[in-house]
Amino acid sequence: MGVQPQQTDPAWRVLLGYVRPFRLALIAGAGLSLLTGAAGLALPLVVRELIDNMRSGRSITSLLVLMGVLVLANAGIGAFGSYLLERTAESVVLVARRRLVSRLLWLRIPAVDAAEPGDLMSRVTSDTTLLRQVTTQSLVSAVTATLTLLATVTMMALLDPLLLAVTLVALGLAQLVVRTVMPRIRRATRQAQESVGAMGAALERVLGALRTVKASGAEERERDRLHGAALDAWRGGVRAAVWQAVAGNTGGLAIQVSFIVVLGLGGSRVVSGAIDVGTLVAFLLYLYYLMPPMRQLVDAAGQYQVGVAAVARIREIDSLPSEQHDDAVPVEHVDVRPAAVAFDQVRFRYRPELPDVHHGVSFTVPPGGMTAFVGPSGAGKTTVFSLIERFYEPDSGRVLFDGLPVTEWPLTQLRAAIGYVEQDAPVLSGTLRDNLLFGAPQTAEDELRQVLATTRLDAMVSRLPEGLDTTVGHRGIKLSGGERQRVAIARALLRRPRLLLLDEVTSQLDAVNEAALRETIADAARTTTVLVVAHRLSTVTMADRIVVMDAGRVRAVGTHTELVAADPLYGELAATQFLATAD
Repeated sequence: MGVQPQQTDPAWRVLLGYVRPFRLALIAGAGLSLLTGAAGLALPLVVRELIDNMRSGRSITSLLVLMGVLVLANAGIGAFGSYLLERTAESVVLVARRRLVSRLLWLRIPAVDAAEPGDLMSRVTSDTTLLRQVTTQSLVSAVTATLTLLATVTMMALLDPLLLAVTLVALGLAQLVVRTVMPRIRRATRQAQESVGAMGAALERVLGALRTVKASGAEERERDRLHGAALDAWRGGVRAAVWQAVAGNTGGLAIQVSFIVVLGLGGSRVVSGAIDVGTLVAFLLYLYYLMPPMRQLVDAAGQYQVGVAAVARIREIDSLPSEQHDDAVPVEHVDVRPAAVAFDQVRFRYRPELPDVHHGVSFTVPPGGMTAFVGPSGAGKTTVFSLIERFYEPDSGRVLFDGLPVTEWPLTQLRAAIGYVEQDAPVLSGTLRDNLLFGAPQTAEDELRQVLATTRLDAMVSRLPEGLDTTVGHRGIKLSGGERQRVAIARALLRRPRLLLLDEVTSQLDAVNEAALRETIADAARTTTVLVVAHRLSTVTMADRIVVMDAGRVRAVGTHTELVAADPLYGELAATQFLATAD
């Protein structure tokens, strides 16, 4: 992504921050886990008593009943505790995803431009999933396993300190191995998650231009690219699995070795009379009881490494710059007057390593009427709109809205006063109604019908099987290019903006609909300020003023008639489109 994770709080503190709202549920889950462990620790003592009673001929019925009760209690309490922890884990993921989604929606446009959408999505979906275990099961397991381990070792020490010493030597060697393996698990997991993000970015790239891929016969090349990304993710996951397997089975191996040694040494102590058979059996049971808490501790340590990798990727989102939105969002604008716009010696480039797009751009647009921006591709026309909307900030100079720098306007209030139709006229998945009311959900039905008629969408709506409630498909695929443009225009008009920005809104319209749109624009210009970017000059010949831009500079301002006569570049553009006769 090209960003560095913030290095403020350590990873463990960030992880604790996710579980803090659910600490009561975690404490309850931990308590139930301890009860389960206590029931398990009581079993070897019951078994020892059972063996002693059998040897002495005493009744064992009550002991068998007690064992059954302990087993059932262990299972029941353990099941409820597991449910409680799993539910809490899902809640942690929900909170993390909501937080990330909120953060992503308020990112500054340059930060999004520098990222891959597929990789950003993987952080919301895949990386947050990794928090499940580490923030709940592993945390609780680490606490309960440690307490269970200490209790088990204490009981073993009471039974036979010598056999315990042998056991601890084997466990100490296993710990050294585990400590060596843990950093490798973290690195492998981070690489695997980065590969998953890269695969998501590659898949989003292909699906977003699938028609182009098919028309270019590039299916096999793109398949190989996606297969390579999937293979990288597989390799990272396998590396992590290898080291996790090593760590997980090291403890089991230590227990097996301890069992063999304890069995041999304990057998000799039984023969010598130092301990009885019941004590040896109880000790061996406790030895096996060490395995679950040890495995839990190893798993918790491995999951912590996974969580650290996930937190590092999630924190990269936190390090990206975001917009500051004011709390009060006015739904209705008190001020409905047309807005004035001005640029004062604006210089701008998209990234420090790129050349300037604007080289001291200056112009003034009075309230009301229509102002058009024309010029060759790359002249900086669309960038004018992006700077007005504050998608980007100028490197120097000022952008003024009603005489006030846009940086001094509350961002929500500024954008609420603007209707913006982008060049590619995006349409979102959902119904046609959803798209039309996207920027003004409280619009009355009669006003919606009026705008549909103004933009000549009413005939299309009447042909649709479900009218306004017809779904438009992913990115509006069920609509034609011209229909998508008219939907975007209607969406902007329904906001009743003080300033209407139209970027290449006639590029996919036929002559009849273009003429109708010119009438719509002229009508809107009577009550609002309209700025239009167009390559087709037929759209803007009736503009009150035309700003001619070239290579990031304003070279001329005037009406169509004035510019044909006074500006060679505009005259050439007009002649090329048969709107004037070139000299």
